[in-house]
Amino acid sequence: MTRWESYLVSATRVIDGYDGTLPLHHFLKQFFKQNPQMGGRDRRWISQLVYAFYRMGHLWKGIMPVQDRILSGLFLCETQGNEILAAFRPEWNEQVSLTLPEKLAIVSFNGETVTPAAIFPFADELSAGIDAAAFANAYFVQPYLFIRVRKQQQQAVTALLQEAGITYEWRTDDLLALPNGTKIETLIPRKDWYEIQDASSRETGRLFKPAAKQQWWDCCAASGGKSLLLLDTAPAVRLTVSDVRSSILENLANRFYAAGVQFDERKVLDLTQPVPKGTFSHSGFDGIILDAPCSGSGTWGRTPENLYFFEQRRIATFQSLQQRIATNVAPLLKPGGALIYITCSVFKQENEEVVKYICEQTGLQWQEGGLIAGYENGADTMFAARLVK
Repeated sequence: MTRWESYLVSATRVIDGYDGTLPLHHFLKQFFKQNPQMGGRDRRWISQLVYAFYRMGHLWKGIMPVQDRILSGLFLCETQGNEILAAFRPEWNEQVSLTLPEKLAIVSFNGETVTPAAIFPFADELSAGIDAAAFANAYFVQPYLFIRVRKQQQQAVTALLQEAGITYEWRTDDLLALPNGTKIETLIPRKDWYEIQDASSRETGRLFKPAAKQQWWDCCAASGGKSLLLLDTAPAVRLTVSDVRSSILENLANRFYAAGVQFDERKVLDLTQPVPKGTFSHSGFDGIILDAPCSGSGTWGRTPENLYFFEQRRIATFQSLQQRIATNVAPLLKPGGALIYITCSVFKQENEEVVKYICEQTGLQWQEGGLIAGYENGADTMFAARLVK
């Protein structure tokens, strides 16, 4: 068996044993731990082949043989020739530098050619403004790694990247796009100089509009990315953070410490239930960030296995959760205050329809915001709306 045949067999073993319950990168780590004879090059190739399989989305899912699907995905994802395509599909290897539309026209199975709906079969559920074909085709392009540079350290960060020979692109005065997989933590020793934050996530901050000494609440704070963005915008804001998981809030506190910023108060809260009176040390908030639990469908370009295993019925489950949380936190806004509703979803049921529900149930008014179409520039696709009381 050649090295390339071995890689295909190993990738097939991973795919056959994977059921989607773990993030794929964690499952791969377990697989490689159980196969310590595999070196770094082996692990990189096998991982690349597995991800190529899942970047095909639902295209010929369960019909096309696994190894054929791996090779098809590899051809569509790559832009330069490689040894595996040369060994198994030499005609594709010679055509790998064609444009994606040209390559999509080449790939077929049982006489059927590729259609966007076959890759992403949930097009009817997409938010208004999303180009279904462009969104589906974006699965074959690896998104960028984005970092938000803090403390005016643009020049110092640029120097470190240039010294390491890393290609980069400034998207805004504080946002860098880097090749996915860049080991940024080893390149920039000062952890308070930057935050890993997607370009679309950075864009949501334009809706915050905080003022000094205002009371703000990041109610589903998770790791605190939006909170850090808020405090970098307005350091004098008084911030409360909450999450349903105490362990997540501990991680948030550690991240804030490394970044050199502080919050005022933190609470472990289940926001699917009404917030008890007296929970907070003050009477209301000038701003509430609701980065709602969601399908994460706007980030599946980074985790294509989630598209492969997703079932449409789950959208309604997320919508119901979002509606409950929003209607429970909205009463804590002060008059004139703003609720910033955010998802990393592409589905209208989680986006426009939830905002409409919030406005109908609470009397808030949708002031601005909407879709952030990251698939057009190598970023996540998100939705963010500013609702005012």
